[in-house]
Amino acid sequence: MSMWEWALEAYAQSGVPEACLDLQDRYGQNTAFLLWAVWAEEADPARLARGAAVAREWEALAIAPIRAVRRALKAPAPPVDDGAREALREDVKAVELRAERVLMETLEGLEGNSSGGAPALQSLKAASAAWGTPAPDDALAVLAAALR
Repeated sequence: MSMWEWALEAYAQSGVPEACLDLQDRYGQNTAFLLWAVWAEEADPARLARGAAVAREWEALAIAPIRAVRRALKAPAPPVDDGAREALREDVKAVELRAERVLMETLEGLEGNSSGGAPALQSLKAASAAWGTPAPDDALAVLAAALR
């Protein structure tokens, strides 16, 4: 199963969207990168460092600016019609999702990307550390538990 297909199934599980948004918004984590680590069962520091570098670059180039626009469009912007603003926000949301898919497909294609056999929580902890300031273990454990 491709990483994207797996991520769609994972995100449909109860508690996963909330855990991902918490890790993203409260702890500055890149959830596509975290999900890739779980999908690949990866805990190898060298592979995670390579994946984190790719994810950081793409987040800065595409995901963060698109997300900022989507969030800015959440509030009314008179004299712009609310319906038109919301429709544009939905379009931007779709572009943000496409940017996340591009990242996941890129991570999936990294050389040496194979199943490392690490359990979800171990992969999440290692990936969070590779990303930078690690998220608290309990926040990562919530996502790991939801991914079962």
